[in-house]
Amino acid sequence: MIVTLRDAVVQLAELGGPVVLLLVGLSVVVLTVTIYKLWQFAAAGVGRHRALQDAIAAWDAGDGSAARQYLETSRSYLVPVFAMALDGPQDAARLEAEAEARFSRLEGGFRLLDSVAQLAPLLGLFGTVLGMISAFQALQEAGAQVDPSVLAGGIWVALLTTAVGLAVAMPTSVILSWFEARMDADRLLAQKGLRTILAPSRRHDGKAAQAQPIHA
Repeated sequence: MIVTLRDAVVQLAELGGPVVLLLVGLSVVVLTVTIYKLWQFAAAGVGRHRALQDAIAAWDAGDGSAARQYLETSRSYLVPVFAMALDGPQDAARLEAEAEARFSRLEGGFRLLDSVAQLAPLLGLFGTVLGMISAFQALQEAGAQVDPSVLAGGIWVALLTTAVGLAVAMPTSVILSWFEARMDADRLLAQKGLRTILAPSRRHDGKAAQAQPIHA
């Protein structure tokens, strides 16, 4: 299997040149980052906030004890932030900063994926331009005895790099959009939850809640 894969890579390199090899390398990087991010999201509990939502709802209803019990059962990475908010009066900006610090760690690698999604088509186009230059140089050297099949072969090989570039860029863009959508949903949950905790609908623990705005 390894030999077959090696032969395929060598053949692809002979057809598309170093640009295709670079694009293949980028695809490996994207795959590695994607697998790591999926593991990281699963370990942090991204998108799995049922217990956290129950805790927010209980606190909003004035049941602080139930809210803490729900919070203890949650495995969300946002639990420490909400625990700080439930423990007593907290500065809204501090809570927001704590949440953003956790979002930032989970969003690591997004810029790399975005760069690959934007760079891969350009690299493919660059390879195509280089290939077209070589094809027309061969056409010029052939003079009047031009073989159309040779020219056509040079053109499709040149276009191969554009196809590879798009094949790398499109799934990378889709993967990045999915990751970003998950983080946007968590960010919205955190903002709404902290607003609710700082300004609940009912009093609890014998104290009136003081509203503190969360800056978006």
